[in-house]
Amino acid sequence: MATVDLVLPHHRYPIQIGPGLLADLGKMVREAAPHNRATLIIDDKITETHGAAARSSLESAGFDPVAATMHAGEDHKTLATVEKLYHPMLDARLERKSPVVAVGGGIVGDTGGFVAASYLRGVPFVQCPTTLLAMVDASVGGKVGVNMPQGKNLIGAFHQPVLVVIDTDTLKTLPKRDFICGLAECIKHGVIRDPDLFDWIDQNADAILGLDSSALVELVERNVRIKAAVVMEDEKEAGVRAHLNFGHTFAHAIEAGTEYGKYLHGEAVSLGMVAAARLATDTGRCDAAVADKLTVLLSKVGLPTTAKDLPATSKLMDIMLSDKKVADGKVRLVLPDKLGAVSIVSDTPNDRVASAWDSLRS
Repeated sequence: MATVDLVLPHHRYPIQIGPGLLADLGKMVREAAPHNRATLIIDDKITETHGAAARSSLESAGFDPVAATMHAGEDHKTLATVEKLYHPMLDARLERKSPVVAVGGGIVGDTGGFVAASYLRGVPFVQCPTTLLAMVDASVGGKVGVNMPQGKNLIGAFHQPVLVVIDTDTLKTLPKRDFICGLAECIKHGVIRDPDLFDWIDQNADAILGLDSSALVELVERNVRIKAAVVMEDEKEAGVRAHLNFGHTFAHAIEAGTEYGKYLHGEAVSLGMVAAARLATDTGRCDAAVADKLTVLLSKVGLPTTAKDLPATSKLMDIMLSDKKVADGKVRLVLPDKLGAVSIVSDTPNDRVASAWDSLRS
């Protein structure tokens, strides 16, 4: 088992990584948030598998969990779902020391985290991610929230967990498409901060896609260390944490523009990174080799790099201008300078951004 400690001025918590950790979840939660009651929020697709294992572990550790399920689709990551999840908690009269434990992917973690942040003005939160995307990104750093029709993650909070438990064995039951989507965030970390990780993923792609246990643990640990380091430098996204948004402003527009039904988040991020890298090339920020190398690796692991059926560019541009990262009417984009380094750019001409969108259709 690997442990990554995330230390902030006001809070610290361990991120435990390894195979088979669901069996120890209850014991770990007992140490991080000792109480006799807990809320267990589970992706409804894994209720009988990982959800049952989590519940059994909590009960073995002396918890009396109140279980609630939710559908892990972007169209269910809403305030209506949050309200639905409050009811069993209120009916059971759960208290401020009663932790919320979220078992599932990033949607369950984000929504469950917002429930934890807002129930009784905040209760302890435990992340137990079961998808690669959630393990390396959404479960680390305390950003929680839900979507609105106008865009993704527009309602939310910063609510740090007290514990993150990552059982890498859960990746072996993940649908292949979902697993591959998580690789988009791993590759993103290489582009923004760690070219050695980028090359390691390239060199070990077969082992990763083959779900080799040691490769999975190393993949998750290396990415969690990057995400944790960024969060420790900049918890509230005032500076360097915004680098994690590389590709995401484009991706969120793709997801909203297709009503969260066509592209999974990692697929949208893959397309967004390609668009951002091509925009950086077009505006002279970086060499074309960066976009080329990125496109080759994304394709190698099975992620999309073109999308001929995107909504009209004008619609996508309108959605971008509603993004929460817009400042003074200008879209803030994270663009690569070279492999391993990016910058936040707020003065890119709209016609160049539109051209980046159009490049995805070819």
